[in-house]
Amino acid sequence: MLELFILMMERVGLIILLAFLLVNVPYFKKILLSRNQMSSKGQLILVFAIFTFVSNLTGIEITNNQIIPSNILTNIASEASIANTRTLAIGVSGIVGGPLVGAGVGAFAGIHRMLQSTSDSFFYIPSSILVGIISGWLGIKLSRRGEFPTPTQGAIVGACMEAIQMLFVMLFTGSSIDHGIELVKLIALPMIVLNSLGNFIFLSILTITLKQEEQAKAVQTHDVLNLAAQTLPYFREGLHEHSSQEAAKIIKHYTKVSAISITDNHQILAHVGAGSDHHIPELEVITELSKNVLRTGKMSIVHHKAAIGCSHPDCPLEAAIVIPLIVQQRIVGTLKMYFTDASQLTHVEEQLAEGLGTIFSSQIELGEAEVQSKLLKEAEIKFLQAQVNPHFFFNAINTISALMRRNSDQARELLLQLSAYFRGNLQGARHTLISLKQELIQVDAYLSLEQARFPDRFNIQFEIEPGLEDVLVPPYSVQILIENTIKHAFGSRKSGNDVLVTIFTQEKNCHISVSDNGVGIPVDRLKLLGKQPVTSAKGTGTALENLAKRLTNLFGTDGQFIVTNQSSGGTKVTLIFPCHTDES
Repeated sequence: MLELFILMMERVGLIILLAFLLVNVPYFKKILLSRNQMSSKGQLILVFAIFTFVSNLTGIEITNNQIIPSNILTNIASEASIANTRTLAIGVSGIVGGPLVGAGVGAFAGIHRMLQSTSDSFFYIPSSILVGIISGWLGIKLSRRGEFPTPTQGAIVGACMEAIQMLFVMLFTGSSIDHGIELVKLIALPMIVLNSLGNFIFLSILTITLKQEEQAKAVQTHDVLNLAAQTLPYFREGLHEHSSQEAAKIIKHYTKVSAISITDNHQILAHVGAGSDHHIPELEVITELSKNVLRTGKMSIVHHKAAIGCSHPDCPLEAAIVIPLIVQQRIVGTLKMYFTDASQLTHVEEQLAEGLGTIFSSQIELGEAEVQSKLLKEAEIKFLQAQVNPHFFFNAINTISALMRRNSDQARELLLQLSAYFRGNLQGARHTLISLKQELIQVDAYLSLEQARFPDRFNIQFEIEPGLEDVLVPPYSVQILIENTIKHAFGSRKSGNDVLVTIFTQEKNCHISVSDNGVGIPVDRLKLLGKQPVTSAKGTGTALENLAKRLTNLFGTDGQFIVTNQSSGGTKVTLIFPCHTDES
């Protein structure tokens, strides 16, 4: 028995090798950490099945209770038995992968064991499957928070599994139960003890290594927090060459990758590290890999130089992770982590990259939100100033005062409209979008005041598609267009000033157009409207620029601001943006 014990200890070394492979080789570690996925379960069955195959071949042959020296056991006499670590490998597979993995490995091990001898060994198939299922069930029951059972628990499970196998051996080995009992007396103690010890060692290696990895992750988390804190000021500025270059330097410092690259939808904004001689900022996005991520919005991982798609013959980059940067369901760019050694791209780097992509996307979104808030604040200040602007305020008050002497009812109505106008300004300044119905109430209040000052000077007509009352529009959008037209379109002309406001939907987009029959806009000024302030004798020209910027920040490339001179005379200003309501 002592000789058998020593020989069996050598076989247990195979399981220790298996544990080492699973926790130290990146490929196997990835399978282990994602063991609940069906694809990983299939790979675990294959890995453990190979070890049971080796275990059967390197077992210790026993005939008439005597150890028979042998090397590889491909064929066994009908009266012979094998002492091996097959049950150990099956039990460990169940603990690691669950009942399905345990049953799959058990079936393979049992069939192979039967093929080594005669049909009398058929009982190894159900016994091995049973061991795999029970060990998998116990592994799940003993696990807590996704962790594995403790080494002590594993040792107990291992002893129980071998005991089950010994029961089958006793009942079905040889021509009589006496023969089985004699065999079990010889092999039971060494195999139960070593199976238990093997489980203990396996789970000890697994637990210690995973704890070390958790500690490494804690350190990495600390670094990620520092990284996020340092990149925040730059990503809040938006995706620009300067901000991206500074952020890329910080990311590379903390992640220790070979190169970091940041792009927007069209061009490289920054590239720091290996390959910077040809991955140059201001060039178009040059790799097919990046173009594919921008098209699909899904993270992409490649482990081969050819898959990166760089056309430069001396590019040193061999592996890459490309993460889309997504803001409000819009792909605004990519973050690329490059490696000159493909083996450095592990599961840990993949998880880190995915987390960083989420953090940086949030930082960019925060920056856009701040820009939007600033624009809205500027709009609020502009309209608050308009309320106390001497020209607007006193003109409205003077108009109401004059009417009070000859038409008190109209004066009262205008006073209510002035109040509604102020209230609408305050409400609109608090929201990024308001209903078209609310916007038109604001427009009506504004026009009532202007028409009272200049009776019959302007002919304002509305053509609005029915059912658009709840469509959401940027605050002051219609009012600003009408106000701009009244102030600038007609010069000193006193009559015949027609303004047409058209609102309709087309291809899921909302179109708001304000056209006039005025004097038109000089070509040199026309191309600047909405892009920068265009000063004139009657204003600073910031209203249209502010509106165009808010449209871009709210809807991105889906928002359009279009100004054209009409062939029949006058100007047409059009806003186009996605059509949404509160419900959609």
